[in-house]
Amino acid sequence: MVKIVSYNVNGIRSAITKGLLEWIQEHQADIYCFQEIKANETDIPTAQFEALGYTCYWFSAQKKGYSGVGVITKLKPVEVIYGCSLEQADFEGRVLQLQFPDFYLINTYFPSGSSGEERQAYKMVFLEDYLAMLQANLKTKYPKLIVAGDYNICHKAIDIHDPKGNKDSSGFLPEEREWMDQFFDIGMHDTFRKINLGPHQYSWWSFRANARANNKGWRIDYINVSNDLIDAVHDAAILPQIKHSDHCPVELVINV
Repeated sequence: MVKIVSYNVNGIRSAITKGLLEWIQEHQADIYCFQEIKANETDIPTAQFEALGYTCYWFSAQKKGYSGVGVITKLKPVEVIYGCSLEQADFEGRVLQLQFPDFYLINTYFPSGSSGEERQAYKMVFLEDYLAMLQANLKTKYPKLIVAGDYNICHKAIDIHDPKGNKDSSGFLPEEREWMDQFFDIGMHDTFRKINLGPHQYSWWSFRANARANNKGWRIDYINVSNDLIDAVHDAAILPQIKHSDHCPVELVINV
């Protein structure tokens, strides 16, 4: 069994001050995929993760204190690819790919469109290009695919606390939800919904209006797998009790 966690840490150095390292030491997943690390590699205390038994791979944004992804792993990858050959996405440090002997892992911090029309337009371009990349390689380069990350999209009404009130909000727009439909149509699967069908299960909460305490959240963080791996899914969970960020970790246990 391999345990994989995806976690938007909203600043890895900030999360460390809130107990991230201590939680990892206790939790002991095989792989952690971090999004929004908001740090250059030289500013991350990599040695502290290595002391816990992990090898670290960081892909920072060119803009200081912005975006960025990282993977720490106890399993040895065959190959690590920094970026995805999409110029702006690579400039923003959004994609880190790791080939393992038994599966291919892509850790992705999908763009948010909540800051305005320009970013929303970029988000839709990224989604289109990203889907084309997956489609072109799904059967050949990585049939056993795991895509972990902050997708910044709620797929269905069950995934958001107020679907009617947010019908015009970035992250729940019809075109974004349609993109998720297309993503699953090409042969990907929502591992959380394979295991958990109930409502009121979220991975991100606004800092405003005591949203987390009232569980008024969004499920925008996923670990999704391709057709060739869906039957290997053993368990999937959201861990809302873990609080180093405005997101919480999501977890997959898979038999590979």
